[in-house]
Amino acid sequence: MTAKASSPDPAQLAADLCAGKRAALARAITLVESKKAEHRRLARDLIQELLPRTGKALRVGITGVPGVGKSTTIDTLGSNLTAAGHKVAVLAVDPSSTRTGGSILGDKTRMARLAVDPDAYIRPSPSAGTLGGVAAKTRETMLLCEAAGFDVILVETVGIGQSETTVADMVDFFLVLMLPGAGDELQGIKKGVLEIADMIAVNKAEGDGALRARSAASDYRAALHILAPKSPNWTPPVITISGLANEGLDHLWEQIEVYRERMQKSGEWADKRSRQQVAWMWDMLQQRMMEALKTNSNTADRLKSLEADVRDGKTAVSLAVDELASLMGLNT
Repeated sequence: MTAKASSPDPAQLAADLCAGKRAALARAITLVESKKAEHRRLARDLIQELLPRTGKALRVGITGVPGVGKSTTIDTLGSNLTAAGHKVAVLAVDPSSTRTGGSILGDKTRMARLAVDPDAYIRPSPSAGTLGGVAAKTRETMLLCEAAGFDVILVETVGIGQSETTVADMVDFFLVLMLPGAGDELQGIKKGVLEIADMIAVNKAEGDGALRARSAASDYRAALHILAPKSPNWTPPVITISGLANEGLDHLWEQIEVYRERMQKSGEWADKRSRQQVAWMWDMLQQRMMEALKTNSNTADRLKSLEADVRDGKTAVSLAVDELASLMGLNT
């Protein structure tokens, strides 16, 4: 008989991770992404062990429509940062199939330089159908990367959609990449995306695209001008860049550094981090309650029949919810 693989020891795994062992980081992320009850308990102990070593990285969310050049820009920006002495972790979330749950996980092939950079770490994770295309364990993975010594965390989202608010609630700075030729694109941009952006960067501003990029940037500035800024200490800049030609990325990063300095000085930085922690707690609680609803013996079987009755119009939605809440011991 084959010996059963032993479960990792959280204390030893934490020590190896903090010592810079990349294999330990990979194992730790796999552990927190696991849905097994035993692994969930071990992951909880691991995060608690590492908590004092977290929180020091600059967390940047990056989004944009498919084809805007997110991966190319991240590859170039990340390489610039490692050359400047930073350690960069890229958490790239791939869209999962709604039918099979599978994902391509091809970000390492699209970030060729960072993939072989010893001071960079790329972790592609399937979105697995979670809201906004952000992996369910992205927050925990950020903490693990911080404990492993990475001082810049870049979170790449699937694209423009529901992911923006989700990402903005877990990072310090939210960057939106846009394409040149703002006319048509501007009409299709949700107002909410502009409201939560900390910077807009019009990409592909090289060669013949430079003039169109500058024109697009002007249109985006006009759009932002009519919106109330999120902070009295920061007006989101609109810049032009070329991730492919490595143009404007130094200025982009300088602006992010200015943002951090202003927010830390005003106290908004720490306040935002604290609010994000509380929001994370509520998100996890909601997820846990939904899991309990679907797996608890008191509710699982009845849930299926109630779903059928609601679908067939035999039972009102409010009545079904009241019955399920009662079965879970909740007063209604």
